[in-house]
Amino acid sequence: MDAQSADEIAIDEELSADGHAAGVEREELALEENIKEPFDPALIDVVTRTMTVDLLLARLRRGVLDLAPDFQRQAGVWGDEAQSKLVESLLLRIPVPNLYAAESGDEGWSIVDGIQRLTTIARFVDPALVPNMAPLRLRGLEYLKSYEGNLYGDLPPSLRTRIDETELLVHLIRSGTPEPVKFNIFARINTGGLPLTSQELRHALIPGDARTYLTKLAHSQTFRKATNYSIKPDRMADREMVLRFVAFLRTDPQQYARGDLDGFLRDAMVQLNHADEAVKGGIEQDFYRALTLARDIFGDQAFRKRSASNADRRLPINKAIFESLAVNLARVDAPQSKTLKTRRRTVDERFAALTRNDRFFDSVSGGTGDVRKVKTRFSMVRDLLEEVLA
Repeated sequence: MDAQSADEIAIDEELSADGHAAGVEREELALEENIKEPFDPALIDVVTRTMTVDLLLARLRRGVLDLAPDFQRQAGVWGDEAQSKLVESLLLRIPVPNLYAAESGDEGWSIVDGIQRLTTIARFVDPALVPNMAPLRLRGLEYLKSYEGNLYGDLPPSLRTRIDETELLVHLIRSGTPEPVKFNIFARINTGGLPLTSQELRHALIPGDARTYLTKLAHSQTFRKATNYSIKPDRMADREMVLRFVAFLRTDPQQYARGDLDGFLRDAMVQLNHADEAVKGGIEQDFYRALTLARDIFGDQAFRKRSASNADRRLPINKAIFESLAVNLARVDAPQSKTLKTRRRTVDERFAALTRNDRFFDSVSGGTGDVRKVKTRFSMVRDLLEEVLA
């Protein structure tokens, strides 16, 4: 029996930083995925530190404070006037929101909430700390209009000292706190209007080369073309999709057994940090090859559910379809790839029908980290390709 079609079910999209549709279907976690393993409250080790601006910038200079520079939500990055108003608040001694950070094993700090505030302060006080940005010249001030157009060095010494000695509260999760607990705590932070996405949290809390690697693949022309340029990257949905590909390419989906997709992806990102260049190069080749093949076969409809009543209707990208289809396509060899392209119409028609199949539709429509659903969608896509190739 066919599942309810995508025409009959409202498909919600994730939201970008500006509140508009991000081009990716929203995934709802199953109840069992929302309820994590119980943990001992005694394991939560959170301290509050009072730090002056001068001390925080000193940590930045020593490389023991990580701002995850590409973490900014692109559509939500403050302009010069918004940044100037923060500086004005410091000058007026108006309290600014607290910062949230995670401590690493070497006592470094990763800022999770407050990145824009610290970036603004660094840009104004010591622009060398944010080399990708021009020094901040104050503009649009509401009260201290006499300092309009000033750089930090233009301010009177007393005001520079006032900024340097401004105290900020930092809520710091200590390094001994278990990783799942740490992520759970930060997932509850919602000081910026929209809660952090799972990938934003992974990006902020797992520093290393994986950040750059995922960004490279997500921003590649191959990925953007295969997804029809439809994904807004500001909340890192694109990087999560790349990470899901990497995770299931390196771990056979039939061996997936934990039922905790978020933890599975965290582990994959840590492993990617330690992968050598040969391994990463191989993954990259498989990724580009699979996505090029998907584009050749499915065109603009790649990685989407299909409308039963309107074949031309383009629904949002579905992450679970992306991972299951891309990983399976990465496993076909050159002759098989050629055959699939020759039979592209058959592949496309059968896949459209598959997205309306009860079992498959369920496996990509909610609680997608469930063990049964993971194995179902990967095996059904694999079987479809094998049937076409037979």
